[in-house]
Amino acid sequence: MDLNVETLIFLFSAMLIVGVLATKFSSRLGLPSLVLFLIVGMALNRFVFFENAEFAQLIGIFALIIILFDGGAHTKWDHVRPIIGAAGSLATFGVLITTLVTGFAAMYILNLSLLEGLLFGAIVGSTDAAAVFSVLGNKNIKRKLKSTLEAESGSNDPMAIFLTVAFIEMIQIPDSSIWSAIASFFVQMALGLIFGLILGKIIVLIINHIKLEAAGLYPVLAMGMAIFTYVITDLAGGSGLLAVYVMAVFVGNSDLMYRFTISRFNEGFSWMMQIVMFILLGLLVFPNQLVTITWQGILLSVILMFIARPIAVFLCMIFMKYSVKEKLFISWSGLKGAVPIVMATYPIVADVENGQLIFNTVFFVVLISALVQGSTLSWLATKLGLAGEKNDHESPSLELITLGNTKSEIMEVAITEQAASVNTSLTDLELPNDTLIIGIVRDNNLITPTGNSVIETGDTLYVLINKKIREKAKAALLGKKGKKEKKEKKNRKQ
Repeated sequence: MDLNVETLIFLFSAMLIVGVLATKFSSRLGLPSLVLFLIVGMALNRFVFFENAEFAQLIGIFALIIILFDGGAHTKWDHVRPIIGAAGSLATFGVLITTLVTGFAAMYILNLSLLEGLLFGAIVGSTDAAAVFSVLGNKNIKRKLKSTLEAESGSNDPMAIFLTVAFIEMIQIPDSSIWSAIASFFVQMALGLIFGLILGKIIVLIINHIKLEAAGLYPVLAMGMAIFTYVITDLAGGSGLLAVYVMAVFVGNSDLMYRFTISRFNEGFSWMMQIVMFILLGLLVFPNQLVTITWQGILLSVILMFIARPIAVFLCMIFMKYSVKEKLFISWSGLKGAVPIVMATYPIVADVENGQLIFNTVFFVVLISALVQGSTLSWLATKLGLAGEKNDHESPSLELITLGNTKSEIMEVAITEQAASVNTSLTDLELPNDTLIIGIVRDNNLITPTGNSVIETGDTLYVLINKKIREKAKAALLGKKGKKEKKEKKNRKQ
């Protein structure tokens, strides 16, 4: 097909339309969307010849930044804190163990050198929680398990990428020192963490204090800062992806203006980048090439799913408070997704001798993992007693109105057990002037507030306020009980 401007525009529109429609079928089939996106890409390469691995890698990294930023912003720190040890262990030692077991197997099965085998193991070492939860849908998985998988998937990519780059360097430069590589890893992780926290704080300050002409510019600013975080951290020698994830978690758990607008933009943009990335990566593979490595791909998939991943999970979590059933579920939840296929382009770009073989095999393993694990994950969760009944009703939320350059905003406030406003009616609340509570979400129900409405623990309030009194309104709603009780006691004495 002649790739003129009109053809490229048509292909882009077709990719988006087909990709969106594919998500509908994937949820009904119980498969991750990435499977259908990849299949669409493989089908399109019959009409479009595409072999630019460098361009696919560029789009892949850009997409990973967007996906990590969106995922991290939705991660609740209160949920992650109790399981950070387990997630951290899986994200580092778990990836390393998976790399070693799978790498040695790949060396013999694919007839590779030791370093090339370990390179293959490193590429398939990370997991993809987005694929996991697109399969689980509305299943009520235990929060501890869900948070563990989310945190692991968000933080294990840097380890896998580091190992991939390190093994490529050792293949190209045989005299490379393993100790310098290890030192480099700790430097990258430390810088990624530091830059992520610092830039996260800066981004929150900028978004909360800058006044832009249109509310739609705030999510663009946030996305630009996420990309900047990756670039500046990478230039400083740190892990750019880790910095983006840490920054996103910080931003997502901070008091942020225009949160709803930013969240909605990120969600849509993240989906668009997933569609484009997977279809583009699918274009790099030809079905006839996969046929030649069928038995090798199946055998490596079996080793990865039934041996390497379970060994890594049980060793990393041996002293942690997870039941055998929970460890089994985490082992089977090691779905492969975006990162392995993007990293599989690294050996091709670096001109590694067996780079194309590694790419094709990685692609095959990702497909098998998504098809087999993806189609049975929900069933396994039910069998192990780790999932409740399907929840067909989403928690209600308000489609917040953007107030643009006005002096007002709609603020979302989550009421905790320690908040001074708990068990207080709206009439008795001492709120600043120009403050109006316009909605209360409680137990998956949207309540229209009246003067007699009493605030309860776990409520989410939507408050229309003047931007200048934002902090005063928050203090009135979220101030600690002790101060309120002292004030009441003082009033009674008087």
